[in-house]
Amino acid sequence: MSDSPILQARGITKEWPGVKALDGVDFNVYAGKVHAIIGENGAGKSTLMNILSGAYTTYEGTLLLDGRPVTFRNTADAAAHGISMIHQELNLIPHLSVAENIFLGHEPVHYGMIDYRTMHRAAAALLERLRCRIDTHSPVADLRVGEQQLVEIAKALSYDARVLIMDEPTSSLSEQETQQLFTQIEALTAKGVGIVYITHKMDELTRLADYITVLRDGCRIAEHRAGEVSVDELIHLMVGRARREFFVKEEHPKGAIALRVSGLSMRDAQDRSKEKLHDISLEVAAGEVLGIYGLMGAGRSELLQALFGLHPRLTTGCIEVLGKKVLIHSPADAIGHGLALIPEDRKCDGLVLGMDIRSNITLASLGQMLRYGIVHRPRENRVAEQFRDRLAIKSHSTRQTVGNLSGGNQQKVVLSKWLMTNPKILLLDEPTRGIDIHAKNEIYKLISRLASQGLAVVVVSSELPEIMAISDRLLTLSAGRLSGEFRREGFSEETILRAALPPL
Repeated sequence: MSDSPILQARGITKEWPGVKALDGVDFNVYAGKVHAIIGENGAGKSTLMNILSGAYTTYEGTLLLDGRPVTFRNTADAAAHGISMIHQELNLIPHLSVAENIFLGHEPVHYGMIDYRTMHRAAAALLERLRCRIDTHSPVADLRVGEQQLVEIAKALSYDARVLIMDEPTSSLSEQETQQLFTQIEALTAKGVGIVYITHKMDELTRLADYITVLRDGCRIAEHRAGEVSVDELIHLMVGRARREFFVKEEHPKGAIALRVSGLSMRDAQDRSKEKLHDISLEVAAGEVLGIYGLMGAGRSELLQALFGLHPRLTTGCIEVLGKKVLIHSPADAIGHGLALIPEDRKCDGLVLGMDIRSNITLASLGQMLRYGIVHRPRENRVAEQFRDRLAIKSHSTRQTVGNLSGGNQQKVVLSKWLMTNPKILLLDEPTRGIDIHAKNEIYKLISRLASQGLAVVVVSSELPEIMAISDRLLTLSAGRLSGEFRREGFSEETILRAALPPL
């Protein structure tokens, strides 16, 4: 199949107040090929994709579809032209069913009425293509994040797209689900569909990409055929520095036990006869980074949520902070005892997207900002600016709306909010999900620096190389039970993965 462009972007420029998100960018989508686009958070990847998919309609430059100029009025117009996008941050309606979400806006109609039987049958067929067994009548709110991601993918496939844009599609998927997605991508490209694939995972580039474009600071730095450039060269193009300059774990002294958990169990909210967590016991010292690794459904996020008091009626067990037994029946109790939780889903659980950076950073520490019962804006501005500089949050000011930031910068705002509470124990749930390699490196260094300052850090990650790189000690979870403990000198991908696999 010839490498002929279906969709072309020529000289695309997009400006926000005080920020040039794209500066004269050219980009091609080829029929039957996977064109990966990589770059740091804030490089302009999502902005360019939102223009290609019709979400942003004001910009400078030209889009060409089959060689002819085209302008999309909105995303529905782009979809009608055969261009669909799968968003990293899920774009689903929680209380509608799986089938209703998949066909929202283009439902099958019979005699002027929605044909629900046909819709559910077609939705089931799309999910079957992904080898996904989900009840199409289930509300999306009842699904796991990984299952919701598969529904998002099925939704895009329902448009019979000629161009399919995928923004970090594997960020919430298990290894098995990821391989199923890769198989589906290969089937689509075999039919001539052009795939645009945004990723921060270097192994996915070698597995999938035919072409790779690098963006940096809103500019196109390079476009290469995948086999013509190494990972080290790509990293240098993305961030302007060699790979060897990236995170290297430094050892530092450990202090007293900051958190001790004994016999922690948590029942399933849907079926209280079952347990999500069973008899978990662990401890983490001040100055230590404890990694938690497990496959999807192992109970990783549930463990952090239980520690933070999110499920008090379902949870039993003993928690000690700095040698003192504490009762944590709510997040407010957890904060009061010096715990902080950076959640997996930053948009739903970590931020108020319509508020500005300043207000989000101070949200969990509002009492510190009050003067005579009123928020003291100069103090709030000063504190927010300090965190903006400390974590290198890319924005034109702390008054910028958080919803307009890139994913990596949003995560930095969440971290800033919780660091403002001066925690003793920091719980991090997938802290680098959907973040580019340079921003990941910054967060790794920040975690190490916080540990060196005496914080006890517990990190959950589904990326095995990541959790091995940053942890002093590592626990594995399998089916809600602790299944292994490893010290840094004994880390091995094979043995850790074997311990995390569900029992036969």
